[in-house]
Amino acid sequence: MTSRRVLASLALALGAATGCSSTTEAPIPRTTQPTDQPSQPTPSTSAGDPTGSPTDEPRGDASGDPKVVRTLVDKLEVPWGVDFLPGGAAVVTERMAGRVLQVTKDGALAELGAISSTAPQGEAGLLGVAVSPDFATDRTLFFYVTTGSDNRVIRAELDGSELGEPTVVLDGIPAGFIHDGGRIAFGPDGHLYVTTGETGDPALAQDPDSLAGKILRITPDGDPAPGNPDADSPVWSLGHRNVQGLAWDDEGRLWASEFGDSDWDELNLVEKGGNYGWPEVEGSGGGPQFVDPQLVWPVEQASPSGLAYADGHLYMAGLRGQRLWRVEVSAAGRASRPTAFLTEDYGRLRTVVTAPDGRLWLTTSNRDGRGTPTAADDRILLVQP
Repeated sequence: MTSRRVLASLALALGAATGCSSTTEAPIPRTTQPTDQPSQPTPSTSAGDPTGSPTDEPRGDASGDPKVVRTLVDKLEVPWGVDFLPGGAAVVTERMAGRVLQVTKDGALAELGAISSTAPQGEAGLLGVAVSPDFATDRTLFFYVTTGSDNRVIRAELDGSELGEPTVVLDGIPAGFIHDGGRIAFGPDGHLYVTTGETGDPALAQDPDSLAGKILRITPDGDPAPGNPDADSPVWSLGHRNVQGLAWDDEGRLWASEFGDSDWDELNLVEKGGNYGWPEVEGSGGGPQFVDPQLVWPVEQASPSGLAYADGHLYMAGLRGQRLWRVEVSAAGRASRPTAFLTEDYGRLRTVVTAPDGRLWLTTSNRDGRGTPTAADDRILLVQP
């Protein structure tokens, strides 16, 4: 394994886990609370502290708690990516089928087309989707897809209600049976952020020349975005096992949810050029060369995929944990008071996004072979946060 000295040099050169979590039994939950410098949080390990430790009580009916309003659409086949068009309808991807769907805010469903290059396997396939910030003029959708040779970002124009021929934006992202990342989203700066997994090869996460195990930041044409740690590289941060959730808060800070291995899943505040430690460290305590997570969870309580921000809170969807986590975010950028909702009510929860009306769309992921028999069909839930 690469030495810490070498890892620190790699991080300095840069500007300074659809993953799975192991079924190993993990210890009690803990959290980490940041100091005035969010990159180096100070751990708080009091499992009984109501200001820091996860609360794992299924809730959803009391005033102020997230509540499922209704099922928007069901009988989907592993819905993975969700993003919204200017009119309020959403574009939804199906991982295994490679279909691209449109779902209106009333739940009407239409097929826009399919990405024929999709090569689903394990956790790979047609994953994230992002609507161009200039969609009103360019009619462009961006997708993250696994092909027979790699993971790649592609784009296609939406001509009326029909998806046009896709073109490649960025290719050569390593692909694997597991840990393919796949979330894409445009940031407040207008650039496209792309999460990648280390494909089950942990060393790739610390290799600055590999696109695996990273968060990438590119222009809509696929070039490294201006201001990246290395002007010639799309890499924004490294040392990630498998990130599948991205969200920006009101201050424009980027948050990411990440699959751990056998101990800790993570919520990270993402810094330019930050090294998040994998595989040298899982969770907190990796030393000054690594950025500690703000919060961690035992893997059986989370296995986090989607992440959304709404009204001072982050919402994190859990697969193995089968629950929706709500996390408070302070004006200073501190994450605290993680609380669980909808625990085991709808099976595995994949993606959560904030709709234009402020409500949440939450997808299930039970038809990928790991869902419970009673929650076998996948759906999109409308949630009042």
